[in-house]
Amino acid sequence: MITIYLKQYNKIIRNADVRLFDELGYDDILWIDMMQPTIKEQRAVESFIEISLQTRQQVEEIESTSKYSENENAIISNSNFFIPTGDSFVVEPMSFIISNEGVLVSVREAESRTFRETEKRLQMNYRSYSTGYHIFISLLEVRIDFDADLVEFVAKQVAALSKDINTEDSIDKEVLHRISALQENTMLLRENIFDRQRVLSGILRSERFPNDIYPRLQLMIKDVNSLINHADFSFQRLDYIQDAALGLINIEQNGIVKIFSVASVIFMPATLIASIYGMNFQVMPELSWQITLANGWTIPAGYIFALGLMLFCSGLTIWYFKYKKWL
Repeated sequence: MITIYLKQYNKIIRNADVRLFDELGYDDILWIDMMQPTIKEQRAVESFIEISLQTRQQVEEIESTSKYSENENAIISNSNFFIPTGDSFVVEPMSFIISNEGVLVSVREAESRTFRETEKRLQMNYRSYSTGYHIFISLLEVRIDFDADLVEFVAKQVAALSKDINTEDSIDKEVLHRISALQENTMLLRENIFDRQRVLSGILRSERFPNDIYPRLQLMIKDVNSLINHADFSFQRLDYIQDAALGLINIEQNGIVKIFSVASVIFMPATLIASIYGMNFQVMPELSWQITLANGWTIPAGYIFALGLMLFCSGLTIWYFKYKKWL
């Protein structure tokens, strides 16, 4: 799909007919937005601006020169945009070309809120967007605003996670999965903001942009730097939360091991006594111990003595543990 933004009758007009390229000149066209373009649309745009569009592989490259470069015919910039997907988001690389005549060409594969918001601004105040350079800067401004919203969204998730961990006595796998997911999202955010910083740095070094754009770039650079600091803080806080969660897990595991250890020590004397009286020796005096009652009944005193000795040793062990404050 292709959308052509025309400057006609003191307003911006949208059109999707590629045959306009044969009728209009560079001064009439402000922005050519291509979303999942067909081969026919790509060829029509390349023929009009006399510049080859970026391939998918070129757009996804991470080198600084692939993010922003200039040649004798155009300015080429590739940048990553976030597409929300529920509580997370995916990264979608997009390509921008600004011809020497000031026509902006954007190529993307997915719908983006950034483009919709920029289009609204263009329709509301078209006089502020006299060239494709101004539209490109506006796209970056809107994108930085949305990046700030995403950073704030992740920060709120981190704060909520920290509160949950502080109020819970035990940590399960779900909490660790949440921490891992937030760490991944924060790293993607930082990489995306660094990508924006490289593009802005390239524009600042350029001499092709109109002079009224450079003061806006200074503000955008400050915003990007503050977003980087905020994302770094969220990442550090996640590291702290992860350490706290692992610490709680270790404490819980140590408590379980302590219970088993104490139980084994408590029953160790009783086990020793039972082992001694379980030996098959011929001479064991306790076997003949008996207590005769008045009614003639006999009670095996050796058996009662062994049980009592077991209980006494176990109780003595428990008292000693409490005395040492091990329990």
